[in-house]
Amino acid sequence: MILSCQNIRKEFPENIVLSDVSFHIEDHEKAAIVGINGAGKTTLLRIIVGELPADDGQVVLSKGKRFGYLAQNAGLNSENTIYDELLSVREDLTILERRIRELEVSMQEADENIMEQYSLLTHRFESDGGYVYKSELVGVLKGLGFTEEEFTKPVSTLSGGQKTRVALGKLLLLSPDLIILDEPTNHLDMNSIAWLETYLLNYKGAVLIVSHDRYFLDRIAGKIIELDQSKSTVFSGNYSDYAGKKEQLRIARWHAYLNQQREIKHQEEVIEKLRSFNREKSIKRAESREKQLQKIEVLDKPTEAHSDMKLVLTPHIQSGNDVLAVEGLSKSFGSKTLFSDVHFNIKRGEHVAIIGDNGTGKTTLLKILNDLIPADNGAFKLGTNVEIGYYDQEHHVLHSEKTLFDEISDEYPYLDNTEIRNVLAAFLFTGEEVFKQIKDLSGGERGRVSLAKLMLSNANFLILDEPTNHLDIQSKEILEDALNNYEGTVLYVSHDRYFINRTASRILELKGSVFVNYIGNYDYYLEKKELLSPAASEPLNTKPFQTTAAKADWQQQKEEQARLRKKENDLKKCEERISALEERQNTLTEEMSAPEVATDVAKLQAIAKEQQEISDELDILYTQWTELAE
Repeated sequence: MILSCQNIRKEFPENIVLSDVSFHIEDHEKAAIVGINGAGKTTLLRIIVGELPADDGQVVLSKGKRFGYLAQNAGLNSENTIYDELLSVREDLTILERRIRELEVSMQEADENIMEQYSLLTHRFESDGGYVYKSELVGVLKGLGFTEEEFTKPVSTLSGGQKTRVALGKLLLLSPDLIILDEPTNHLDMNSIAWLETYLLNYKGAVLIVSHDRYFLDRIAGKIIELDQSKSTVFSGNYSDYAGKKEQLRIARWHAYLNQQREIKHQEEVIEKLRSFNREKSIKRAESREKQLQKIEVLDKPTEAHSDMKLVLTPHIQSGNDVLAVEGLSKSFGSKTLFSDVHFNIKRGEHVAIIGDNGTGKTTLLKILNDLIPADNGAFKLGTNVEIGYYDQEHHVLHSEKTLFDEISDEYPYLDNTEIRNVLAAFLFTGEEVFKQIKDLSGGERGRVSLAKLMLSNANFLILDEPTNHLDIQSKEILEDALNNYEGTVLYVSHDRYFINRTASRILELKGSVFVNYIGNYDYYLEKKELLSPAASEPLNTKPFQTTAAKADWQQQKEEQARLRKKENDLKKCEERISALEERQNTLTEEMSAPEVATDVAKLQAIAKEQQEISDELDILYTQWTELAE
């Protein structure tokens, strides 16, 4: 066991956040903490790492074990470049390498002590990963979405999200016994999240994560720690296992609660009846029953799934069968082309998800379709009776100076006060909260107001830009259920793979300035992408009804198969070369330790030179292997 939390309690004014929270993490275990916004997840992490004191209970980290913690929006104030900032993590190796180089210069004196020291330091350098740490550093930076051109950027010039990625990279390179991450996927694109998943799955230490990314939790977690109404419950398995067990538990608790409430009500009625008899014996019996009733440990009312927020999206007018036709659409900013000559159609009832790396133009396309920015070339056409409802991730549809109440009433003046309050209550805004100004709301609260406005609109074609951003898991599930029951058409951009998997009937991937079409959900997309079959996907900027399409597909398939065979051969050769070089490196280290070599300056220098050459070649090969193995 690496971490134990025992009876943790934390109370803030008028709010008990945590009470009797207990769980433990085993060595090499991957666990996740889940719960609605405000459940105390980040508070618990801060108590574990010592940033916040618990009111009661204790946190025990196994003796000699180290942890690393990445907070949400972990900012870095550094004048280092991105590369140098990560390099600072292994400062011990850079100092050691510098000392080795100094000894190499001094070895010309043939001093036996110098040669012995040199041998010891080079052995230590190798055993601590001195010949591979720079390759690992580059691999981590690329995995987290930084290009080589960005390596020399000063950290101080980066955005908040980029700084968080640098902080995450430093933490991974530190390789602590326990990695603690608070929302690590918030600033990563899909490729970087997939890379992080693989990294953490193969990580030798333990991992504790707070995340709203359910797909990520499904891949990583083997244990779920749920925080609900200040208490903790531990579930074995990943997020999907937890969700199934949670629902079964919820039903069982609900039945137990209802049965107890029925029994309490029955006893109260009996007591009242006995007292009404107004006789000594009946009053004594009533008093006896009252005492028994007071001894009952009353069960808390369980949290009903989705009880607080109901989202119903109903188009008032049905559109024609053809909802959207895009013809030859192109958009560039300066010399950067986002997409070009794009063609696709959307039919009534389709739920289409747009995915792709950050900065490829997904949000730009939605803005073009909403006439917020012009396309460079091409056009799009809406079908008969199509009415768009647009949800943008920056919530520009909201007015910062207005109150929540005015935001709704000004947009929909035909609603009376009660109707407006009921709509806002459905999105968790009650009492005096309805008179808060939009500018004072959090990102998640603004998202809920935008969804409330969307619900009231007459739209039959929803265009949504990152609709799950800042929503907790429960709110995401509410939105998923609403979209799955929606009879209109949906086009959205999202990086939430679980959300896409549950709601998309089709996926458009924006890659290399063109769109590729996949008829299915996210699991289908992954399956087809892995197979790399041309039949599974079709570039959307090809003209329809080409007579040579079948021949072109066959030719493309042949070329792809040949490319894959070459890639496999290159990977095999790369692995063989790495293995040979590593074996040679070990042999050289053994030779250097031999007594007859330790006193031979020329021999030692020759070995050191060969080791450096091998190290340089390995740096290149490790990078090649990483690219080939992706």
